[in-house]
Amino acid sequence: MAAGHIEEIQFLEWLSNVVLVPKPGGKWRMCIDFRDLNKACPKNFYPLPRIDQLVDSTSGCELLSMMDASQGYYQIMLAPEDRKKVSFLTSEGTFCYVAMPFGLKNAGATYQRLVDKIFCPQIGRNIEVYVDDMLVKSKKAEEHVKHLEETFSVLRKYKLKLNPAKCAFGVQGGRFLGFMVTQRGIEANPSQDQSYYRYESSYLPQ
Repeated sequence: MAAGHIEEIQFLEWLSNVVLVPKPGGKWRMCIDFRDLNKACPKNFYPLPRIDQLVDSTSGCELLSMMDASQGYYQIMLAPEDRKKVSFLTSEGTFCYVAMPFGLKNAGATYQRLVDKIFCPQIGRNIEVYVDDMLVKSKKAEEHVKHLEETFSVLRKYKLKLNPAKCAFGVQGGRFLGFMVTQRGIEANPSQDQSYYRYESSYLPQ
């Protein structure tokens, strides 16, 4: 509750179960099972961008900046009348989300619609956005600061926050949507290569 994502509720329309999901390192993440609610909700068919096209568009760019939204979905507030639909029960009481939680089937499409709208003048020109992953790209290095300033202006206007730990600014290459992108184009992702080699070696004749 301290983060402002949930609040206590008395009158509700739906009640979903809490499930605990293991995290790397032995910790646990509390999630809400929205499967029944998702079945009752109409599907939002707003399209997500094609990842291959986004990645290909970075070829030939001298500088890149990869940015990740901080707790992306939670930055979108729910309409008051919809909050009683995303309620859940704990040992300390019944609560509901006031911000859009993970697990709703239309969350990704809703977030994509938002970023497409606010970054519309920039998309394809100096930024690519896939849900909460953003990449600022510049064909010429000297233009990159200007492109970042334009992007930060939009983020400030709509009060969207970034996760600094997952951002990289002014680099010649980096990881974007699972691919290693550079000025030369797409390169192999070292972490995926290592996983592949470990998989292959486990099947080698002994």
